[in-house]
Amino acid sequence: MSTDAKKDFFVSYNRHDKAWAEWIAWILEESGYTVVIQAWDFRPGGNFVLDMQRAASEAERTISVLSENYLSSQFTQPEWASAFAQDPTGEKRSLIPIRIGNCLLSGMWSTIVYVDLVEVDEVSARDLVLQAVQDGRTKPDQPPQFPGQSGTISDRAKPTYPPNLIQNLPYGSINFVGREVELEQIHQQLQQSSTVAISAIAGMGGIGKTELALQYARKHCREGSYPGGLCWLRAREEVGTQIISFVRSCLDLTPPEDLELVEKVRWCWRRWREGAALLIFDDVQKYEDIESFLPPQESRFKVLMTSRSRFGSPVQELQLDVLSEGKALELLRLLVGDSRVDEELARSEELCEWLGYLPLGLELVGRYLAKKRDLSIELLWQRLQENRLEARAFKQAEPGMTASLGVAAAFELSWQSLDEVVQQVAAVLSLFALAEIPWKLVEQCLPEVDAEELEDIRDQMLLSANLLKRVDKGMYQLHQLLKEFFAVKREQRADDSDLQQRFYQVVIAEAEEVREKPEKSLTQKSTMMIAHLQEAMKRLARPEQALDLATCLNWVARLYYEQGRYGEAEPLYVRSLSIREQQLGTDHPDVASSLDNLALLYKWQGHYSEAEPLFVRSLSIREQQLGTDHPDVAGSLNNLATLYRFQGRYGEAEPLYVRSLSIQEQQLGTNHSDVAGSLSNLATLYRFQGRYGEAEPLYVRSLSIQEQQLGTDHPDVAYSLNHLAELHRLQGRYGEAEPLYVRSLSIQEQQLGTDHPDVATSLNELANLYHSQGRYGEAEPLYVRSLSIQEQQLGTDHPDVATSLNNLAALYRSQGRYGEAEPLFVRSLSIGEQQLGTDHPDVATRLNNLAALYRSQGRYGEAEPLFVRSLSIREQQLGANHPDVATSLDNLANLYNSQGRYDAAEPLLLRSISILQNQLPADHPLLARIVSNLAYFYDLQGRYREAEALYLQAIPILSAKLEESHQWRQEAFQRFRSLLQKNLQENRTDELSDDPLTQSILQELQNASD
Repeated sequence: MSTDAKKDFFVSYNRHDKAWAEWIAWILEESGYTVVIQAWDFRPGGNFVLDMQRAASEAERTISVLSENYLSSQFTQPEWASAFAQDPTGEKRSLIPIRIGNCLLSGMWSTIVYVDLVEVDEVSARDLVLQAVQDGRTKPDQPPQFPGQSGTISDRAKPTYPPNLIQNLPYGSINFVGREVELEQIHQQLQQSSTVAISAIAGMGGIGKTELALQYARKHCREGSYPGGLCWLRAREEVGTQIISFVRSCLDLTPPEDLELVEKVRWCWRRWREGAALLIFDDVQKYEDIESFLPPQESRFKVLMTSRSRFGSPVQELQLDVLSEGKALELLRLLVGDSRVDEELARSEELCEWLGYLPLGLELVGRYLAKKRDLSIELLWQRLQENRLEARAFKQAEPGMTASLGVAAAFELSWQSLDEVVQQVAAVLSLFALAEIPWKLVEQCLPEVDAEELEDIRDQMLLSANLLKRVDKGMYQLHQLLKEFFAVKREQRADDSDLQQRFYQVVIAEAEEVREKPEKSLTQKSTMMIAHLQEAMKRLARPEQALDLATCLNWVARLYYEQGRYGEAEPLYVRSLSIREQQLGTDHPDVASSLDNLALLYKWQGHYSEAEPLFVRSLSIREQQLGTDHPDVAGSLNNLATLYRFQGRYGEAEPLYVRSLSIQEQQLGTNHSDVAGSLSNLATLYRFQGRYGEAEPLYVRSLSIQEQQLGTDHPDVAYSLNHLAELHRLQGRYGEAEPLYVRSLSIQEQQLGTDHPDVATSLNELANLYHSQGRYGEAEPLYVRSLSIQEQQLGTDHPDVATSLNNLAALYRSQGRYGEAEPLFVRSLSIGEQQLGTDHPDVATRLNNLAALYRSQGRYGEAEPLFVRSLSIREQQLGANHPDVATSLDNLANLYNSQGRYDAAEPLLLRSISILQNQLPADHPLLARIVSNLAYFYDLQGRYREAEALYLQAIPILSAKLEESHQWRQEAFQRFRSLLQKNLQENRTDELSDDPLTQSILQELQNASD
C-alpha cells in the first residue's frame, strides 16, 4: 500500500460486512475520493496489523460500517478508537459511522450522528453516503487510480448493492460451529470451474448438510458474491415449478404458458439476471431427478446440492463428517449454556461421544435441555440410555432449527429406500461394535448371499447413501446413532435370533484366527476383535448360552493378555472358569484349559504362588480325564515346568520337561511341531543352568523339525533361530549368533510385516548382540526402531515397551550417556510397576539397572535402597536360593566395594556364591563370574593369595564356556593380570602359586617390562 499521500477515507468493517464496505468504497472513489480498504489494498505478503495501523493513521477520516458484527468484534475496536481519539469532539468529523444493519448503539456511539442505510434503496443510499462525506470537493474528470493495484476502476466490476441481491433463502440456525474449513472448500470448488460448477455436500442424515449449504449461501449473500441471485430449491418437491416461481417473484419474468415445464425453465435461464448466480438443490435423492432442470454450461451459474447419496462426474463431492469432539462440545455450550455444561463436564463430553458428534443429535438434545432448565445432564443421560432413539429428546425438531425431523425420522427416510436384502445387511451390521468392521465377517454372517451381490449392496446402496463409512481397505464402520436405528429394525425381524447366533460364531472363529496366526495378531486387529467379542457377549444372556459366554470371555481375556493388559484379562478368565465349572463340573477338560489360561496370566504377572496350584490342578484333571499319555497332559507338564524354571526350581522343572517331550514323541511322532516346542523349552532350561553343551543339540533339532514341517520362512522358524542365536551370544560366539539373528529378523519382516511386535523383539535381540560386542553405533538405531514399533503397535505402557526402554537405557549407560539413560530407566520401571505390580521380578530387574546407573555416577545413596528393594522382591517372589537373588547380592556387594564397605560386601558375595553352587553346575559361567568378583574384592583389600586362588578357579571355566571376546572373560583376565602386575612390581611373586596360568602371565609381564 503506497503511503505517498494521505487518503481521504479508511473504510473500517467486519469481514461479514465486506460487500457493504466494497459498495461504499466504490461509491466514494467513483465520486473522486481516495479510499483505503482492506479488501483492495492489503496485498499478500504484507503485515496485516501494520497495514491496518498505517491505514487508520494516514487517512483523513475513518468510515465505520456499523452492524452487530462490527460492534461485537475485538479487531475493529482499535480502528474506530484511533479516529475518535484524534477528534473526540467531532469537530473534524474524523469518524463517520454508516449503519447498514439493525444494531443497538450505546456508549460513545450514541453521541455520534450516523448515516442510516437500513431499508434504503440503492439510489437513496448512494446520495446519503456522498452527502455525509461532502466537503466541497469535486469529482475529477477521470476516475482516480485504484490504490495498490494497476489498472483503472473500470477494470473492476462494480460491487452489487447488498440489499439488492435477490434470494429466497430460508432462515438458518444461529448455532453454527465447526465448519469453517468446509465453507472455504465449497467456495473453492464452485469458483474453479470455467463452465457451470456443480458441487455436492454429501453425508448421512443429520450430519448437517442442509445447514452447511444454507450457512454458505447466507455468508455469500452478505458478502455480495452472487449478484445474479441465490435460489433455494427443495429437491424432494417439484424443482421446475420452484424455479419458475422464483423467476416470477424475484426477477419479474413470466415464462410463456404454451411451453412445457422443462422449456419454461430453459427460457428462465436465458433471461436470468446478470452476474454470478447460486442455485442450491437441497436433499437430492437422485441426480437424474434434477438433471433436466440444471442451468446451461455457463461459468456464472454455480450449483450446490445436498444429498445423502454420492454422485459421480460432473459433480464435485464434499463428504461431510461429524463434528470434532471440541466443536461438538462448543455446540452443546451454545445451546445449553457454559455453566450447565461446566457443572457436568465429564458427563457432557460422554454425551457428545454417545451421540457420535452428530449435529442433529446434538442440537435436538441441546434444545431439549435448554427448554428444561431444571433437568440435569446426568438425568437426561439416564433417560437416553433407557429409551435410546425413542427418548423424547430425539423425537421432534424444534422451531428455529434448519432440520425438520427428529433423528429416527431422518434415518427412516433412508431406510424406506432400501430393499429387503439391503435391510438384512444393515441388520447384521448393527450387531458389530462401534469399531472397524472387516467386510469378510459380514460376508460370513450372510453365507446365503452371493459375495458379489453383497459388494454391490455395500458400494451402491450403503456407501452411496452414506449409511456406512469406509475407513480402510476391507474395513467399514457405522455411526453410533445409525447402529442404534438399525438395531431397532433388526429386533423387529423374524430372523433376529439366527443373525445373532451367526454373528457370535463368526467373531469367535475370527478371534481364534487372530490369536493363532502370528501375521494377524497385531494389536490393532486384536483390539478390534475385543470390541466385537464384547458386543457378542451382550447377547449371550440366556441360560443355554452360558458356555458360549464362557468361550467369549476366554477369547476377550486372551486378546487382552496378548496386549499385556493383564488387569483387564484376569476377571474375565476368572468368570469364564466359574461358568465352566458350574456348567461342566470341576473335572472337565475345558475347566483344565481355563485353569491353564488363568495360571499363565498369573505367571506373567509374577504371581507364581497363585499360578502353581492352578497348573497342578489342570495337570491332575487332564491325567484323570484324558489319560497320562495324552498330548494335552504334555502341554500341562510344559506349563508347570516353565513356571518352575521361572522360579529357579530347575531340578523340579527338568523331569517335567523330559516327560512332556517323551509323551509328545510317542503320541505325535518325533517330527511334530509340538515336539520342536518341547525340545526348545528343555534347551532353554539347560541354557539357564549353563549346560550349553546339552542345550545346543536340542535347539538345533528343534529348528530342523520346524524347517521341515513348516518351511524355512515360517515365523516359528524365526523364533527357533533366535533361541539358538541367544545361546551363542551368551557363550560369546558372536560370529555364529549374528547371521542367525539377521535371518530371523528377515523372515519376520517378510512374513509379519516390518511393524509387527515380533519384529521389534528380533530387533531388540540383534541390538543386544551388538551391545555385547561394543558395536554401540549399530545397536542404537535397532533399539530405537524396536521401541517405536512397540509403542505404535502395543501402546506406550505395554510391558514389552518397558523392556525396550530398559535395553536402550542400558546401551546409553555403557556409553556413559547417563543423562539420556536415566529417564528411560525411570520410565521403564514406572511401566513395570503399573502393569506388572510393584513386586514383579521384572520390576526387581529394572530397580537393579537403575541402581547400577546411580552407582556408575557415584550416587551411592540413591543406588543402595534400589539394590536392597530389588533383592527383597527377588527373595520374596523367587525364593532365597534363586540365581537372580545371587545376582542381586553380587550387585549390592559391588556397591559396598565402591564405598569401601568391605565388611558389608564380603558376606553378600559369599552368600551369592553359595546359592549358585547349590543351584547351578560347578562350571556355570555366572558362578565363575561371581567368584571372579570375590577375587577382585580380595584384591582391593590386598588379600592377594586368596584373590589369586579364586581367579584360578574362575578363569578356566570362563575360558571353556565363553568365547575370548566375551565381556566376563575379558574382565576376569584383565583383573587377574592387574593383580599379578602389582605383585611383580612389589616383588611379591614368591607368594604366588606355581599354577601354569599364573606363571605364564607373569612371564609375559616380565618380558614386557624388560
